[in-house]
Amino acid sequence: MVPYRIVEKVPVTSRITAFACAPIQGPVPQWSAGAHVDVDLGALGARSYSLIRWPEHADDRLHIAVQAEPEGTGGSKAMHALEAGGEIALSDPKNSFALQDTPKPIALIAGGIGVTPLISMATELQEQGRDFAFHYTGRSAAIMAYRAELQGAFGDNVTCYYDDAKPADLAALAETLKGHALYICGPRGMIDAMRSAAEIAGVPADDVHVELFTTPDAVGSETAFEVELASSNEVVTVAADQTIIEALEAAGHDVLYDCQRGDCGICQVDVLAGEPDHRDVVLSEAEKASGKVMQICVSRAKSARLVLDM
Repeated sequence: MVPYRIVEKVPVTSRITAFACAPIQGPVPQWSAGAHVDVDLGALGARSYSLIRWPEHADDRLHIAVQAEPEGTGGSKAMHALEAGGEIALSDPKNSFALQDTPKPIALIAGGIGVTPLISMATELQEQGRDFAFHYTGRSAAIMAYRAELQGAFGDNVTCYYDDAKPADLAALAETLKGHALYICGPRGMIDAMRSAAEIAGVPADDVHVELFTTPDAVGSETAFEVELASSNEVVTVAADQTIIEALEAAGHDVLYDCQRGDCGICQVDVLAGEPDHRDVVLSEAEKASGKVMQICVSRAKSARLVLDM
């Protein structure tokens, strides 16, 4: 973690606050559109926030926006309690949602606060002179962060949809986006619906890229289960309040992962036995139904034990 100074704190909506952070020593590290940083919140652990870059932004600060989540685990409350002039510790930027090299036009599809990484993508695409469309959905115009700024910066490339007045028809939208590469960010329900619409419309799975903006919620009451590592036959118990990754690390194993939200795919492992409880947004419905792979950062088990190829 690197120390930064909060040089600006600005309300964006009634629930969303933007922060501009400058390193206390040295330059801002380079990063590309889609990147995020982890923020050290002490006893609450780290929280990840996407980096934002507008066309007019200088490169001597990192910009993030944080939505207040009253029913969350306290991270957003801690962030909103910070003030301009205070210090904050940030990781170096990481990117598991980068724009891919493709000749296809790009469609950016945002739901709610999931708009933030797509702003940087739109900025980068505009600077490169590439063809893109920006579709932004929210519950109502009043609570959609940066709506006016997006339309001012990117003009006719931006289309907004409001659940209370002009809801998005995702099936129809997907039909218009055949031949595009899709970048989707938002809550899980919106991502699942857009991916399903894209699949029905015939958009190749390789052209659909997603980032889940919040950690998936638990489904029902969690229970403990066991994970058996096929390479050693070691059995590790995953407690009700642990992820598989947390249990493996507590048992002394070095595990490869990044996002811990179920959207980057880095922690994917093969399942040799048992039934996974999939909670990611990486795998296709066919891959989930096969039960042969899983993302161990968020997914759990429906069976008493999983045997993993580790």
